Formats: sequence, C-alpha cells, structure tokens
Amino acid sequence: MEAVLFAAAEPLSPADIRAHAGEGDLGAALAELQAHYAGRGVRLVCRGGRWHFETAPDCASVLVRLRQVPRPLTPAQLETLAIIAYHEPVTRAEIEDIRGVRLGQGTLDALMEAGFVRLAGRREAPGRPLLYVTTPAFLAHFGLSSRRDLPGLAELEAAGLLAPLPPTEGGLPDGGSEP
Repeated sequence: MEAVLFAAAEPLSPADIRAHAGEGDLGAALAELQAHYAGRGVRLVCRGGRWHFETAPDCASVLVRLRQVPRPLTPAQLETLAIIAYHEPVTRAEIEDIRGVRLGQGTLDALMEAGFVRLAGRREAPGRPLLYVTTPAFLAHFGLSSRRDLPGLAELEAAGLLAPLPPTEGGLPDGGSEP
C-alpha cells in the first residue's frame, strides 16, 4: 500500500488503493502508515476522500526553490474560485450574478489550468449551461480535507473579511434613508 501511494501520480481513493493493495483493514493500515510518517519530511494525508503523500509543512520552504511556482491568482480569479467553492456546482451566469460583474476572458480557463476547477456536466435548464466545481487539487493547495473545512460566515466576520459597508449619504450603506 505504501508503494502504491508513493508511485501514484494523483491522490487515490480507498477503492483505488484497495484495487492495488488487496483486501484487509484499509482504515487501520492507513492510520498505521499515517502514524509512521508523523514527524517526518513527508506525511500521509486525506484530502477530499483521496489519499496521498505530501511534504511536511516544516520542510516545504526548503523545497519551494526546487519546484516551479505557479503564477499567483488575480483578485478576480480568487473571487471566482471562492464563489465556486461555496456554491458548487455553479454556472458562469450564477458566478457573474453573485460577483455583480461579468467574468473576464480566461478567468475560468486560468482556474481550470491551475487544476483548481473542473467541468461537472451541464445544468438541466434552458441552454444547458456548463457547471463548475472545485477539485481535489484545490483542497490540497489550500490545506483542506473537504469543502466542509471552508470558513463559515462567523469565521470570516471575525477575521475582518466581511466588514460592513461604510455609511453613505443618508446614513445607510446603500445611500437610502430610513423610512
């Protein structure tokens, strides 16, 4: 099982591991392997229900120089990625409606090229628009085990990321006045 996980190009589901490693108590074997690698330069992690080895956080800074670092995402790409993560599956029109602006040319393409977003079929609606969802690579990149690990509204407010709009003329954020 250890060799299968090391040799895999992509994270493996329990079914994939079982297909290569055979029968037995997979949960116990994975837990034992996780414990074996605790405190070492690599660790065994489960992200999105798929298992893989990754560099331990305390060793990552040493290896950054050895790998090609992808271009950072633009603010528009980060906003779009957040919308997809919190609302998936979601269509382009729904993303644009939530953002309040039209998506720039290539925003979704860049997220798919980075491996954070993939197509997930078409919505059963007029025009059959494409649906977008996040990938296991998104979870791994942001250190999440599943989408349930995304911060909630209270956590975002506590971090100051959802500050209220400043009051405008009339005393209300939208510029109106009280009834």
